[in-house]
Amino acid sequence: MGMIKVHEFTTLDGVVDAPMWTMDYEFSDEFSDAIGQITGTCSGVLLGRTTYEMFAPAWSSRTVEDDPGAPFFNDSPKYVVSGTLEHADWNNSTVIGSYDADRIRELKAQQSGDLYVSGSATLVRALLADGLVDELHLLVYPVAVGTGIRLFPEGGPRTPMTLLGSRGFANGVAQLTYGPATA
Repeated sequence: MGMIKVHEFTTLDGVVDAPMWTMDYEFSDEFSDAIGQITGTCSGVLLGRTTYEMFAPAWSSRTVEDDPGAPFFNDSPKYVVSGTLEHADWNNSTVIGSYDADRIRELKAQQSGDLYVSGSATLVRALLADGLVDELHLLVYPVAVGTGIRLFPEGGPRTPMTLLGSRGFANGVAQLTYGPATA
């Protein structure tokens, strides 16, 4: 059985949507290697509809020469959680229907490796609520933007977690890795 590893770009004030603010910070080899370490054990990608619709056109035309992560995103099986998307045209993509925790558990159990989730805030919130996230990798950018979708919105449930690791990068970004809270 694989794990579910979530990767989110976030601001100091917790905003995770449309991360255009990342463009102000160098995407160094060190930073690329950190993301590669997250995806390195993954054999599939789990995405919500909105993120899938952003990723498919952005990644499908990229090659390894454009981005070392391109083969992972283009060649790995992709599972799209959506009750409205009828088909997924990006290579190796399957629409698995509306969010269903039991279906995600089955998918997780069937994996030879881990499942990687990026973005997909609505999906990630549901996965967290159902205790399905094994690793939450937050790449925290040193900027507050004031508005936008937050992973942990105001009024959301209390979500205790355990710090698994942390590191800083030369571009000012910090990687914080969390797992389920231990008793």
